[in-house]
Amino acid sequence: MSPAIQWYPGHIAKAEKALVEQLKRVDAVLEVRDARIPLATHHPQMGRWIGNKGRILVLNRVDMIPPRAKEKWETWFKAQKETPYFTNAQQGQGVVAVAKATQVVGAAINQRRCDRGMRPRPVRVVVLGFPNVGKSALINRLLKRRAVESARRPGVTRQLRWVRISDQLELLDAPGVLPSQLKDQDAALKLAICDDIGEAAYDNQRVAAAFVDLIQALDGNAKNRGASQALSDRYRLNPQGQTGESYLVNLAELHQQGNIERMARRILTDFRKGDLGTLILESPPS
Repeated sequence: MSPAIQWYPGHIAKAEKALVEQLKRVDAVLEVRDARIPLATHHPQMGRWIGNKGRILVLNRVDMIPPRAKEKWETWFKAQKETPYFTNAQQGQGVVAVAKATQVVGAAINQRRCDRGMRPRPVRVVVLGFPNVGKSALINRLLKRRAVESARRPGVTRQLRWVRISDQLELLDAPGVLPSQLKDQDAALKLAICDDIGEAAYDNQRVAAAFVDLIQALDGNAKNRGASQALSDRYRLNPQGQTGESYLVNLAELHQQGNIERMARRILTDFRKGDLGTLILESPPS
């Protein structure tokens, strides 16, 4: 049995404490999730943190999922009385709609201030989500300039910082927040596959094998049809009838002189870069 995926570095624990303090000053929350795994990237404390503040739900990396998967998630979230905003923050797709939604929330907040005889002020919005879901890239797009460091790896943002977007809006860029205990190991595996937690938390071989198993399971129930084919096309070996572990061993023999670790890293990198095409790792609950 492989060790559980677990990651809670000091800078996140420290940032979470500071975040809870800053949340008292915030009017609204931009919650950013990974469109490939919208449920696994929902923080269990989010509801408690948000309370009765305004909330805008952003599903980033829409470019990495099939259009029909986007439609299904949109329908599911709307049935939960939520409006998801799909973005590709790297390229700027969907960001204008997020900016408009933020302005609407801001206008409502300042209207309430005026009703109480208070003067309007810039609306304070915090951008929250797991590491590496694209929060900093989204902020840079909203600002129309590179104001915060952004990279496709977890742990780039290390501290809280305020960024002024306009006279009406201030954004708080927060480090990625992870639950102190990753109790749901299925969700933890998906976070590892998508590189939404630090590499120190997991074993590449275990995660790559789990990825192959997951792809086949989704293929089997027609939610991700063609996903196994993507593996066949890329690596010239069909995964059907093999476990993720045995497929990884056979691929390593075929492509990496038997080096399983190198093959595991290659599969994960190919998925993360989109070289396996558009794939989802979660479907809406039925």
